[in-house]
Amino acid sequence: MADSDNTMTLPFVTRRRVVAGTAIAMVGWQPRAFASNDLEKDQSADPAVAVWRKWQAAREETERLCRQQQNLERKLAEMVGFPCATIRLRDGRSVRLHSLKAIRDVLDLGPEDVAMRAKAEADFAAHQARWDAADREIGYSAALHAERKAADRAEDMLEMLSETPAASLAGVAAKLDAVLREGEVSEDSIEFPWPQIRSTLDDVIRIGQRLVPEQMLASEMFQPKPARKREGRSLRVWTEADGGAA
Repeated sequence: MADSDNTMTLPFVTRRRVVAGTAIAMVGWQPRAFASNDLEKDQSADPAVAVWRKWQAAREETERLCRQQQNLERKLAEMVGFPCATIRLRDGRSVRLHSLKAIRDVLDLGPEDVAMRAKAEADFAAHQARWDAADREIGYSAALHAERKAADRAEDMLEMLSETPAASLAGVAAKLDAVLREGEVSEDSIEFPWPQIRSTLDDVIRIGQRLVPEQMLASEMFQPKPARKREGRSLRVWTEADGGAA
């Protein structure tokens, strides 16, 4: 398991926009989201909208499970600490190593290191065993597995959405919304192509509400959601599969 000092800050920024006379209140980083409140029957005729709904549900479940497993990982770290072993180098410095591979890389210089390496490996194994026991007790690994499964489903739904032709302006808007929410690294990014995509989505919503309001997705107020972490889905710890074992 790897030493993990990463934490995820959950910024909450309130912004209010008006699109085609409809106030869209958004809290936190949640670009232009929308869902159905009215005329469900009409909207369900668009296969892109149907897939978008499944993608959104899987994405929200992933975010919920991500927060859950992060809380459990922090609890584990507080209970037993991330598995590690401390060794003293020849120059007198002490270092803390967080995998068997790291121990063997550092202590692989000659016969004089054999005893120190054996002790470090035993210390690491004992710490790992304490972590695994606490993990089973609180269910961290189970939560991590569930999060990854939900994330895989969200990715599958996003790919399916890209392959599903829209049958209405509501479907086009749904696909643009998914692009923004998955791709934009921060709300109102000025980097290409995000301003252009936001502008296009606004145009689709405005024109659709004017021409075929009965087919457009109705705006609704969204609850605060954490910013999506760009690298990795969660805090990581070093596992044997990552290289802890030779």
